[in-house]
Amino acid sequence: MYFVYILQSLKDKSYYVGHTENLKVRFKRHNSSQVRSTKSRLPWQIVYQEQYQTKQEAYRRELQIKSYKGGEAFKKLLNKKDKR
Repeated sequence: MYFVYILQSLKDKSYYVGHTENLKVRFKRHNSSQVRSTKSRLPWQIVYQEQYQTKQEAYRRELQIKSYKGGEAFKKLLNKKDKR
């Protein structure tokens, strides 16, 4: 199983979108300064996640979400998680 996830920095409210096979381990790496692109904005929280059967599906979805970033579709996606 693969995950697409969105993190939000508690420091500056910025977002990070990624995919991984093990969300628990990857999240721990983000919050322990082991990921170059996120270590300056610690700590992080998971604000959204989706599951996929293959790495290819997860990667495609990650790219799709990144294309939404800052736009209305991105905001709708984040609001969707609040309604669960």
